Amino acid sequence: MLDLAVVGGGPVGLVAALAARRRGLAVAVVEPRPAPIDKACGEGLMPAGLAALRRLGVDPQGLPIRGIRYRDDRGHEARAVLPTPGRGVRRTTLHAALTAAAAEAGIPVHPWAAAPAVQGADRVILRPGRGSTRAPCPPGCEADTAAGGGPAGAELHARYVIAADGLHSPQRRALGLDVPSPPWARRGLRRHYRLAPWGEDVEVHWGDPGEAYVTPVAPGLVGVAVLTARVGSFEQHLTGFPALADRLAVAEPDDRVLGAGPFARRSRARVAGRVLLVGDAAGYVDALTGEGLALGFAQAEAAVAAVAADRPSRYERAWWQVSLPANLPTAALVAVTRVPGLRRHVVTAATRAPRVFTSAVAHVSAAGS
Repeated sequence: MLDLAVVGGGPVGLVAALAARRRGLAVAVVEPRPAPIDKACGEGLMPAGLAALRRLGVDPQGLPIRGIRYRDDRGHEARAVLPTPGRGVRRTTLHAALTAAAAEAGIPVHPWAAAPAVQGADRVILRPGRGSTRAPCPPGCEADTAAGGGPAGAELHARYVIAADGLHSPQRRALGLDVPSPPWARRGLRRHYRLAPWGEDVEVHWGDPGEAYVTPVAPGLVGVAVLTARVGSFEQHLTGFPALADRLAVAEPDDRVLGAGPFARRSRARVAGRVLLVGDAAGYVDALTGEGLALGFAQAEAAVAAVAADRPSRYERAWWQVSLPANLPTAALVAVTRVPGLRRHVVTAATRAPRVFTSAVAHVSAAGS
């Protein structure tokens, strides 16, 4: 029997698995999608998130991020320097690095979609969901032949399960912990452009549709993510950021548009018996402040610590301790963005109070540390 099974092999799930292996726990991951997995993401690793990866021996390639720069369509601009550099990393590059680290650590990845976890007195049982099909087994993946040779007979027994299965977590829903998104919840759209980065900051353009994030992720490549509550295509939203749209007009798109959301998801609890929720599955406020990955990594480490101590209930308190310092300012800023008369003054306020802006950025960038 395993000590821990992780449902969801995205970055947060793989960090949980690597943290468990470093503690000497027997761990496996269940993930039907072949690596590397892409996702609509701002792709900025804040300093705390980069430090968490380095503790696990993972150092993905990317470009340095030295600051956060706010801009609006009235020409106002504010910049805050990060206490230590972060890094812009393409999502597929990050996932490939974590997948390689998991393979090197000998962590098996079972390529099927998990049905709702079945809890017993001393274990949790995971089986393939109805209609689950075996995905191609990529490098670092272990074909499950222990119980029947395929998904129909596959089964994992573990003392605990960490559910890192994303914003719309089927495990959270099956546990009865899901809280529907509010009608004003926002969504994100992301595309890459073949264009040389023009700075070492994450640029946040504040416009009428919402915010547009520009992150340098590789030489000759930038990622552009739009956060908005409006319905429309990526191109339609981009017209609400004229200066950015003009710059991108000469650039060639590198990929298709990916979407994510709606955000603002909550969970009634983070622990249900022997199942612990981490990352987006545990609840999500909004992508506005960019600390999502760092926060998810910190939650994963806290959940693994609770499992290692055989005290899963400890994770509930640890989750609040880790998450509140980032979630409170994010929730406050999202509330401001919903009021047109206030949101148009966000960049102006940051310009007029640079110390406050710098302090806020430093606070959020340290989330999870």
